[in-house]
Amino acid sequence: MALFYAGIECELRELMLKDKPADMLKHSPKGTVPVLITDNGQVIDESLNVMLWALQQNDPDNWLNHQSNCLELIAHNDKQFKPLLDNYKYADRHPDLTESQHRDLTLPFIESIDNRLKKNHFLISNQISLADVALFPFIRQYAFVNKTWFDLQPFPNIQKWLDSFLASNLFLSIMPKFKLFNDGYRYQFPNGHLISDLNPVN
Repeated sequence: MALFYAGIECELRELMLKDKPADMLKHSPKGTVPVLITDNGQVIDESLNVMLWALQQNDPDNWLNHQSNCLELIAHNDKQFKPLLDNYKYADRHPDLTESQHRDLTLPFIESIDNRLKKNHFLISNQISLADVALFPFIRQYAFVNKTWFDLQPFPNIQKWLDSFLASNLFLSIMPKFKLFNDGYRYQFPNGHLISDLNPVN
């Protein structure tokens, strides 16, 4: 989403983590996604760092405003909420608690986000920021573990915030399905055009 917003054009290579391309592992041996390779050969292989790099190239609506507040909230999400989310999503792998018990542990964070959104349209202010786009994928994952349950909860502000992102051009424009790089497919981003096999793969 940050690359799309910043107008960054690049080659997109879709992959499955259980079948990682050799070229990816050559550039980023830790084998996680995303991996962004810049024109000068810099390898950026953390989601937040990819976002920050993109916004440093172009940030027309000032997503980097209140950057310290954004980074603090993102760190709280990554350290506190994401482990709880993973336990809830994959509750069968963590049988020490039931799914609903794992979910209960997430509620303080979800409630804190809903309370933030009582004050402003977005997480930091009344304008979209780095924090909104960084946290959106995690809240989306959370909601869709059990969307029926989520929609019935007393979180009107976070539900409205999530729905606005799900319906946004920013989100919908980056969601087409792509065939795998290991099957011979490469794409132009953001237009999604297939790169001809006549073009050599680096």
